[in-house]
Amino acid sequence: MTAVAFDYTAPTTLDAALRALHAPGRSVAPLAGGQSLVPLLTRREVRPDAVVDLNGVPGLAGVDIGPDRVRVGAMTRLRDLERHGGLAAALPVLVSAAASVAHPHIRTRATLGGSLCHAAPAAELPAVAVALGADVVLRSVRGVRSVPAAGFATGPGTTVRAPDEVVTEVVFPRTGGLAHEFSELCTRGGTGYPVAGVCLGLRVGGGLIREACVVVSGCGPLPVRLPGVEAALVGRAVAGSHPGLVAAVVAETAQAPGRGPEAGGGPGPEAGPGHVPEPALEDQEYRAEVAGVLLLRALAARAGREGR
Repeated sequence: MTAVAFDYTAPTTLDAALRALHAPGRSVAPLAGGQSLVPLLTRREVRPDAVVDLNGVPGLAGVDIGPDRVRVGAMTRLRDLERHGGLAAALPVLVSAAASVAHPHIRTRATLGGSLCHAAPAAELPAVAVALGADVVLRSVRGVRSVPAAGFATGPGTTVRAPDEVVTEVVFPRTGGLAHEFSELCTRGGTGYPVAGVCLGLRVGGGLIREACVVVSGCGPLPVRLPGVEAALVGRAVAGSHPGLVAAVVAETAQAPGRGPEAGGGPGPEAGPGHVPEPALEDQEYRAEVAGVLLLRALAARAGREGR
C-alpha cells in the first residue's frame, strides 16, 4: 500500500516552515525523523493535505548544556543523544533512555521532538521528560510558548500541540538533587515495542531514601507519576527488599487519571498524526505489575551505584 497524494514542501528556514504549517482549512503534518509518520502514511492511517519536511531547517538540532538546564533541539537524533559525552555526564538517564529505543537504525533517524509528539503510552522519552520536569517549547506564526512535559501529552497519540505549531526544543532542568535510573521491558528483547517502563529519581542520605520521584509508562494512556509510591519509599533503605511495592504500583496506576474503560482511548480534537492505541484494561493491569518489578530493578541498580 502507498500513501495518498499530498503536497510536499521542504523549507530551509524556520519562518518558512511555520508559514507552511499555518494553513487554515488544510491538514498539514510536520515530518521530523519519519519513524512514526511514514508508516502511518503508507498504511493510509493518516491522509494529510500536505507534509512539511523539517529536516532542512537549521537550528532545530543540538545539545546546549548549561549550569542549570540542558536544552535539546527537537530535531536531535536519538543516536546523537546516546553518543553525547557531555550529556552522559549532565543527564545520564536521558542518554540511557535514548539508547533503549528500538535499535540503532531507528535511533539514527528518530528525533526527540518526534517521540514526544507521537505520544505512545509506553515510549521511553516522554516518561523521562515527565520525571525530569522538562518543558516543551513550541513555536508558530502566532508566537512561542512553553508547556511542561507532564501536560504535553493528552492521550495516546494526542498532545497540546496545535496543528500549526512545531516543537523547537526541550528544556531539562539540572537542579533537584535526584539521581535517576531508567528501566523497561520490551517485546523481542531490547529491540521490540516497550511493554512498560519506569523512570526513578532518588535522593539518598545515610543509606536511606530521602526523596523519590517515580514515573511509569505503558500502564495507561499517559506516563504517570505515582506520589503514593514515592511517599512509601521515603525513609526506606535504598538496598532494602521493599515488600508490597509491586502491589502499591498496581493499585496506584489503577487510579491514575484517564485510566479505565470509561476513559476511552481515541484521539481528541488536537490529535497527533495518527491514532496510537491505548492498552486494553486487562493489559494495563499486567503492565502495571511489570512496572512494579521494573521499579524494584531500578532500586537495586541505584543501591549498587550508591554502594560504590
